[in-house]
Amino acid sequence: MSTRSATTSTSSSAGHAPEPAGAPGRWGSLGPVGLVLAGGVSVQFGGALAVTLMPRAGALGVVTLRLLAAAVVLLLICRPRLRGHSRADWGTVVVFGVIMAAMNGLFYQAVDRIPLGPAVTLEVLGPLALSVLASRRALNLVWAGLALAGVFLLGGGGFSDLDPIGVAFALGAGAMWASYIVFSARTGRRFPQADGLALAMAVAALTFLPLGIAESGTKLLDPTTIALGSAVAVLSSVLPYTLELLALRRLPASTFAILMSLEPALAATAGFLILDQTLTTIESAAIALVIVASMGAVRTQVGRGRATLPEA
Repeated sequence: MSTRSATTSTSSSAGHAPEPAGAPGRWGSLGPVGLVLAGGVSVQFGGALAVTLMPRAGALGVVTLRLLAAAVVLLLICRPRLRGHSRADWGTVVVFGVIMAAMNGLFYQAVDRIPLGPAVTLEVLGPLALSVLASRRALNLVWAGLALAGVFLLGGGGFSDLDPIGVAFALGAGAMWASYIVFSARTGRRFPQADGLALAMAVAALTFLPLGIAESGTKLLDPTTIALGSAVAVLSSVLPYTLELLALRRLPASTFAILMSLEPALAATAGFLILDQTLTTIESAAIALVIVASMGAVRTQVGRGRATLPEA
C-alpha cells in the first residue's frame, strides 16, 4: 500500500464548494483537541445508553436504529449534493460507510458479551496501532506505548476471564476504528462540511438494515425503542462523527489516534454514571496514564507546526 502526505488544513479541500460563513466557527472555536474530547464524551454516554436498550431490540437492532436515525438527521441537516462528485469521491464514501457499519456492528456484538469498559479498552488498540504506524517521530512511539500500558492496566492486566468471542468482536471493531480514522479524514478532504459523512452514514444504514430486520423484526417499530435508538444515534453517531471529521482536518492521524486512548476513561465514567459501575484504584491509575499520553501527544503536535496525515 503506497502512501503520500497531505496537509490536514481546510485549504486541502481546494476545488470544493466553500463552507458557509460562520459554520466552522460554531465548532471550530473548540479547537481540534476540544472537538475530539467532546465527541468522545458523547459517544461513550451514547454507548452506555445503548447497553440499556439491547434487551428491548437486540445488539443488531440497536445498531440498525442508530445508523438509520443518524443517517436521517445528517441528510436533513447537510442536504449533500449528489452531483458533481468524481468516481473516487463516491468510492471513498461507499468504503467509509461500509467501515462504519462494520465498526458499529462488531462493537455492539462485543458489548452484548463483555462489559463496556473492557470492550472499549480492546477496541482502542486499533487506533493505538494506527498511531504507531502513522507516526513519523520517535517521541510519538513513547506516547503510544504509555497509552498502551494504561489501556492494559485498565483492562486489569489481561482479558482471560472474558468471553473470547466478545474479545474477538472488540478487536475487530478496533481494526475498523483505525480504518474509520483514515477514511474519515479522506472524506473530510473530498467533501465540504459534513456532506460526505451524511452520505456515508446513509450507506452504512442501508448496509446494516437487513441484519437488523433479521434479528429484531417488528421490535424496531416500537415507539419507545425508536425514541431511545434515536437518542443513541445523536449521542453515538451524529455528534461524535461530525466533530471528529472536523478535527481530522487539523490533526494528524497519529495524534488523533492517541487521543482515542482516552475512550476507556470516558467509558468508565459513563459506566459509573449510567450503569452504576465503579472505578478501582488500578483503573484510576490507568486513566491517569492514558491522559498523560494524550497530553504528551498534543504537546508533540503543537511543537510540530503543520500537521500531516498519511493517505493510502
